[in-house]
Amino acid sequence: MFNKAILIGRLTADPELKQTPNGVSVTTFRIACNRSYTGKNGERQTDFINIVAWRNQAEFVAKYFKKGNAIGVEGSIQTRDYTDKDGNKRTAFEVVGDNFFFVESKSAASASSGYSAPAYGSAPMSQPSVSYSSGSVGDFEEIEGEDDLPF
Repeated sequence: MFNKAILIGRLTADPELKQTPNGVSVTTFRIACNRSYTGKNGERQTDFINIVAWRNQAEFVAKYFKKGNAIGVEGSIQTRDYTDKDGNKRTAFEVVGDNFFFVESKSAASASSGYSAPAYGSAPMSQPSVSYSSGSVGDFEEIEGEDDLPF
């Protein structure tokens, strides 16, 4: 069986980092994801999806993402049954995130919410210029002919 969800959306509120009684970090938040099609009147509908992050991933999300930021989420869909305060049986659907990543540049994120992404971590969609300051051409050797290639 296969259960994999990959989403890109915008946070609807700041994620709030909490601790379980055992000291495990957890955060729950919601992202807004636009549907890929428009309705009869030309309006694009939006789905609001609940996300849960645990441990280091929860700390990462709470530290670097704020309301309005675009975020990439990779995880699995989970359901849980519960009884509400009126005694009605309910089912909750949520994505338990395994990996979270930046999907917009630092400047775009800052403009949307005052957010500033770190210089490390998952790469944003726009790649920064790369500078190679160590090594030299002498570190490489030319391979003659295709028969010598290992693949």
